[in-house]
Amino acid sequence: MNATTVLITVTGKDKPGVTSVLFAALTRHGVDIVDVEQVVIRGRLVLGVLVSTERDPEQLQEAVEQAMATVGMTVDVAIGTEDGGAAKLGSTHVVVVLGQPVTARSFSEVARGLAEIGVNIDSIRRVADYPVTGLELQVSVPGDGEGSDDALTSAMADLAARIGVDLAVERTGLARRAKRLVVFDVDSTLIQGEVIEMLAARAGCEQEVREVTERAMRGELDFAESLRQRVAVLEGLPASVLDDVAAELELTPGARTTIRTLRRLGFHTGVVSGGFTQIIDQLVDELGLDFSAANELEIVDGKLTGRVVGEIVDRPGKAKALRRFAESFGVPAAQCVAVGDGANDIDMLTAAGLGVAFNAKPALREVADTALSYPFLDTVLFVLGVTRAEIETADAEDGVLRRVPLDV
Repeated sequence: MNATTVLITVTGKDKPGVTSVLFAALTRHGVDIVDVEQVVIRGRLVLGVLVSTERDPEQLQEAVEQAMATVGMTVDVAIGTEDGGAAKLGSTHVVVVLGQPVTARSFSEVARGLAEIGVNIDSIRRVADYPVTGLELQVSVPGDGEGSDDALTSAMADLAARIGVDLAVERTGLARRAKRLVVFDVDSTLIQGEVIEMLAARAGCEQEVREVTERAMRGELDFAESLRQRVAVLEGLPASVLDDVAAELELTPGARTTIRTLRRLGFHTGVVSGGFTQIIDQLVDELGLDFSAANELEIVDGKLTGRVVGEIVDRPGKAKALRRFAESFGVPAAQCVAVGDGANDIDMLTAAGLGVAFNAKPALREVADTALSYPFLDTVLFVLGVTRAEIETADAEDGVLRRVPLDV
């Protein structure tokens, strides 16, 4: 006798015993399990089981309906459902949708945009409800091959710009879970604001320096030259201003959570910055980072000379530093993540396996693998597949769980 496939979908209020009652009924009927999927949304259970049976499927349907009635659940039984065949090979990509909020309209646009390029949504799960709403879509790209990554990423980037949500694309599978090292830019990424501008304020030149910084971050001015121009205005300032500025630094919201979580997961974390070692070293100690690279301000007789000493950490220098640190930890470039915001981060992001533009200038967004536009650094974790529930479970165990009210 040929086997018949049957899809059983159980819905209702989640409670203990539902799964065991269902599978007891299936066991008595002697079926083979082909696939199982279960989700719980706000206390409501949706349990789907695809089975294969050589017995009378109508008798199976009656048995299942009676069993589910005993636990107050609704059941739908579809006889003769195909098992999907090649679809069982799994999804090819992950699309992470981030919004504050994610509206029904914006999600509809995402679904429509994927359908228009022939991409199927295989499954959806929520990865975050704070500080943004995050949904992770496992998707399948037809004829997945060379160029499919770029095509999907490009399509989602265009869609994100149009509908006002962040859409991050990654290839699914081992490659996504193999990341081992994360490098952060510092100014306007790990911390809020620009250190050089805070120093320049002490010299009464903040606006002048800010204009040069903006040009450099947009890629309109060579970074090394812009650094020399900006540092020159600091000549004569007492070296004590470095400690003063370091004490005033404000971390980007979510920075501590991000570093703490990455360290729990065994990532190597550090910073590569066009800023200054005298300030960044204190940040490294505070956060427990594994490595750092930055520029060194020259100090003579307790005063800043308006010059830097040693090799400048500029755009090529950032990529060079990333490769150096990756090699020191034995981590291939493909397993590295780089996060930055300005044009001087372009080489660093392209050198990493995953480059994340964080509230970035257009020049960087154009070359990044994904762009995040919300001012919360922990959104990087959601792109890596870490959920808010996992973060908060670990924080609760360590006694550091808290949610800061958001100004929406």
